[in-house]
Amino acid sequence: MSNLFSGINARLRGTSNRSGPNKSPVSPHDDGQLHSPGGHSQASHSSTSLGSNSMTSKLPPLPASPSLSQSMGMGSGDEAIMSYPLPNPLPLWLNPAYARHIVKGNFMTLSARPKTVEQGEWVAHQVVEHYRNLWNFVRVVYDKEEDGKTICNSTSCPRMSAGTNHSYTWLNSRFEPIELPAFEYITLMQRWISGKIDDEKIFPTEASGVSYAHNPQITTTALLTGPDEWIGKRSGFPKDFFSICQTIFLQMFRVYAHLYWAHFSEPFYHLNLEKQLNSCFSHFVLTATALDLLKPQELEPMQPLIDLWAANGTFPPESKAYEYANLKAGARLLQLGGMA
Repeated sequence: MSNLFSGINARLRGTSNRSGPNKSPVSPHDDGQLHSPGGHSQASHSSTSLGSNSMTSKLPPLPASPSLSQSMGMGSGDEAIMSYPLPNPLPLWLNPAYARHIVKGNFMTLSARPKTVEQGEWVAHQVVEHYRNLWNFVRVVYDKEEDGKTICNSTSCPRMSAGTNHSYTWLNSRFEPIELPAFEYITLMQRWISGKIDDEKIFPTEASGVSYAHNPQITTTALLTGPDEWIGKRSGFPKDFFSICQTIFLQMFRVYAHLYWAHFSEPFYHLNLEKQLNSCFSHFVLTATALDLLKPQELEPMQPLIDLWAANGTFPPESKAYEYANLKAGARLLQLGGMA
């Protein structure tokens, strides 16, 4: 998957009108202390523009279709779509023509744990790899334009949100939920995750640590269960390791959701990076659901895209992502996009 990003860097150098090199993000209001991500999702009905429509006039024409209220009947797929807080017209990333991938194949092969790898080691590997993948896309919206502003800034994205119905808060030093501009929220999230990954007590890297997978075919030793056992114990990971990884994946999902809702058209579509974004996000969802790192209700902001990918075959029937999807809603989205 890391090979995808050679194309990102090439396009940034060759076709972007950005000036200056990519720089590590720095929070403009950071007090030097990292606090909890918070984990709160608030319902919101703000009409504030998130910047994704600023370049709409440059997009090629989409397949002609009536409004949602006119085109939908009373089928269960229509009812599911109507229950989602979707704008009219639908976002570009829900058009099947722009929900494609740069690679073909079953992403489950990338998420499935090898039999000889201990579960904690595999979870840790997935956290690090998906974090690296995500940060390549964050760098794109952090890149400065000719006016010196980043694409994602306090004006274009005054809240960390995914559409009008999902707004995310951060906990301050008094553990109070506060709203932050998306740019600042993502920066704090990045520093918080980096701090966890670099913490040897949470992600140990000692070569002397024991790491093996229980295989009943080659040993008669029973797999221990109970309160004194946890994922990663055999490899030296702490008892709260898995819950920390769940929080990391939840934070990464929120960033992906913001990138889709606020920045899919500009910059990703205009840099021809939408297929790379789709490829990494579908891999992320398959991994997160397969390893129980995300709960079904936490996928809500991107549920329509999950439905679409389940219906068009991106998510194989044996995957949990497929299980969590509304296939009738996905099939209806394909129909609305002229690809049924």
